[in-house]
Amino acid sequence: MYYALCDCNNFFVSCERVFRPDLEGKPVVVLSGNDGCVVSRSNEAKKLGIKMGEPWFKAKNKIVFDCQTASLSDRPAVGPLRYETLVTAFSSNFSLYGDLSSRVMSILAKHTPRLEQYSIDEAFLHCDHLPVHELKPYYEQVVLQIRKWVGIPVSIGLAPTRTLAKIASKYAKQYPAYNGVCIIDTDEKRQKALQGFAIEDVWGIGRQAQKKLLPTGIVTAWDFSQRLPEFAKNLLHKPGLQTWQELNGYDCIDITERAERQSISQSRTFERGITDQTTLEKALVDFMSDCADKLRKQRSLCRQFSVYAHTSRFAEEEMQVIHQIVTLPFPTAITAELVGYMLAALRKQWRPYPYKKAGIVLMGFTPADNAQQILFDERPKERDERLQKVIDHINSQYGKTALKVATQVLSTDKPLTKREKLSPCYTTNLRDILVLKC
Repeated sequence: MYYALCDCNNFFVSCERVFRPDLEGKPVVVLSGNDGCVVSRSNEAKKLGIKMGEPWFKAKNKIVFDCQTASLSDRPAVGPLRYETLVTAFSSNFSLYGDLSSRVMSILAKHTPRLEQYSIDEAFLHCDHLPVHELKPYYEQVVLQIRKWVGIPVSIGLAPTRTLAKIASKYAKQYPAYNGVCIIDTDEKRQKALQGFAIEDVWGIGRQAQKKLLPTGIVTAWDFSQRLPEFAKNLLHKPGLQTWQELNGYDCIDITERAERQSISQSRTFERGITDQTTLEKALVDFMSDCADKLRKQRSLCRQFSVYAHTSRFAEEEMQVIHQIVTLPFPTAITAELVGYMLAALRKQWRPYPYKKAGIVLMGFTPADNAQQILFDERPKERDERLQKVIDHINSQYGKTALKVATQVLSTDKPLTKREKLSPCYTTNLRDILVLKC
């Protein structure tokens, strides 16, 4: 059994370049909500020293400094050198990214008996429909097809385990000679791949695990694979043992069996402090609606949630906080019920301060099909559940905002976050469709 890990290269940047071919070969970054931090970088931007997660205001200053002092192959020959002319920045456009992701995934689904989407830009493909010697040329054609049909460059790693496939995809992205596809199909290739792969870049090895491994002399994936399995289990418990097994060629990780989330949260830092109660309520109802949707998708109910808002941590005045933990009289995943309890809790503590950040956290989950019946529950439960199913069905057909709770943020409301560099929604909004002049 072989797996293919398809990874879209610099995905958010690549999505922006689909409709801006003039930016090919130039430094491009995509920024997080509120245009705060860098969340995607082109290879050219990486060469300028821009780091993932770096605040944009710091990156801009660094770019100006570095360009004045460093020798860069892609710096302009003449004229003033400023970050505005050197680097193109975009605000996150998730409507565009989500649509292009679905197009990539629909193509991949045609080339495998089973597709496991891992993230917005990654998916595992089962390759048991092809002999091993045909895998590389076959998926080289898939890479070309996605590039031609969608415009997104992808890299594919092939290996007997998912962890090794992730490593192979990194090599496919790093070395153009692989033509977008790298395969680990012999033990010699496995050893060579692991020897050149840093332990912190291994799938499943987080920062905390890295801190434990480095003092023991483990620097590469190969170092880790050569330790005894008991070492991996004792130091990193079951996930560490599974990673060790995968690196040694034993297939043991099934991403479809991941444990359900123990909490679901959503928060946002606003462009400006919100002093209006109605405006803050609209934002929090938006967050609660999204969280409730995720809760239903994992077929869970929640018994508890927290709602919070606070002023800026960096203001001269003392930080003001709203924080309420609400225990529900019954477990539920119905948006209207959760919103009602949330608004009641918020209004109890409301004070007119400039709130800079707010959020929702759902907790206390129980399976939806195994919820304990409440003897004196007088709610029209069945009616509300049928109504929620109808709403979810309509939103799945016409967009998740087709039907909203009355107190949610409307499209006509002034945005609460700064998105000054937002590109058009070329594929999801009729008003943004490109018009070609012949």
